[in-house]
Amino acid sequence: MDSHDKTDKVSDKAEELKGKAKTAAGKVTDDKGLEAEGRTDAAKGKIKQVGDDTKDSLKGVKDSLKNSPED
Repeated sequence: MDSHDKTDKVSDKAEELKGKAKTAAGKVTDDKGLEAEGRTDAAKGKIKQVGDDTKDSLKGVKDSLKNSPED
């Protein structure tokens, strides 16, 4: 994993956490718009993380196939 991948993962997690904070702030202030925006941000961050994990898994499979001995 290169530094760009790590930066993306940190950014995606930060987006998720920012969304959770917005959701909480919306609940406390009874701001339904902010609460909905927070849920959307949190979901986008989580989806990006799942995409990154899938990409990493597929890269691992590709690398293991590339390095496996031929029959």
